[in-house]
Amino acid sequence: MPEDVSLADLVAALGPRTGLAYVHGEAEAHNRLLHEAGDADLPMAGHLNMIRPNRIQVLGDLEARYIETLKPAEHECLILDLAATGTVGVIFAEGTCPFERLPPECGSPLPAVLCTNIGSHELIGLLRYYLQHRLARSVVRHGVFMEILGAGVLISGESSVGKSEVALELVSRGHRLIADDAPEFARIAPDIIRGTCPPLLSDLLEVRGLGVLNIRAMYGDSAIKRGKYLRLIIELRDRDEHATLPDDRMNGCRGEEDVLGLSIPVVSLPVAPGRNIAVMIEAAVRAHLLRLQGYAAGDDLRTRLRNRLESEPAPPPNGNQA
Repeated sequence: MPEDVSLADLVAALGPRTGLAYVHGEAEAHNRLLHEAGDADLPMAGHLNMIRPNRIQVLGDLEARYIETLKPAEHECLILDLAATGTVGVIFAEGTCPFERLPPECGSPLPAVLCTNIGSHELIGLLRYYLQHRLARSVVRHGVFMEILGAGVLISGESSVGKSEVALELVSRGHRLIADDAPEFARIAPDIIRGTCPPLLSDLLEVRGLGVLNIRAMYGDSAIKRGKYLRLIIELRDRDEHATLPDDRMNGCRGEEDVLGLSIPVVSLPVAPGRNIAVMIEAAVRAHLLRLQGYAAGDDLRTRLRNRLESEPAPPPNGNQA
């Protein structure tokens, strides 16, 4: 599960870029927590909404002008209503701030009040991007995560099947390592899973017989990638092990695997002496990229065979043969 993010963390991360400044509530900002919403349709940050309230309410110039027309009692009632909905913070954008004073403490914690000079739409975009990454659902998967031909590829398989060895060969062929052994994957958007490396394992790759290698130190900064979207899983298995995926001679051993609620394509490759697994992984990734463009060589061959059979003349009936 993702860790909660405090309002103070958010201000520390976005403050230098947005100019966020506290008006009220700085002392309690560390205790005001933002956590993953139970309702996926409920945004964490957005314009003022009292029906489906955001955890962070953003008010622009139009909202500020409306608040300034309220009578003192209505003004105080609005703030109390925001507190009752569980609002963590109220941010006034575009240089406005009509909440110069807050009512006395009520039954619910009063929201922190901040202000900034940037536009409300830009601010909401930054808030949502930051919170999506910090509060995204995450999971750790065993394997080596790499960038191969521009695609994020997880090389999985049983222990000692040769994942690290083939990863080392792929690095020597110009591809980039992201994480070895325990890459972390987070669903940062409805159709996007991003994989990264835990700080403890950054730049490191363990190869049996060689021990732990620092890939950045050995091959340079270009051999390392901080993160990548997961697009393909390549499962390495012993050649004597029965494949769990459908095996088609035309299209290979392919299937799908659920990762954080998304179906990720899987290619299963048998490992055997004499097989260049690094070359096969490169070919699998190239074939996958072609599939994304709508081309599959196996389907192409089937089409050629069907067209050839349809173009050949039918054999004459047995009775008309000479």
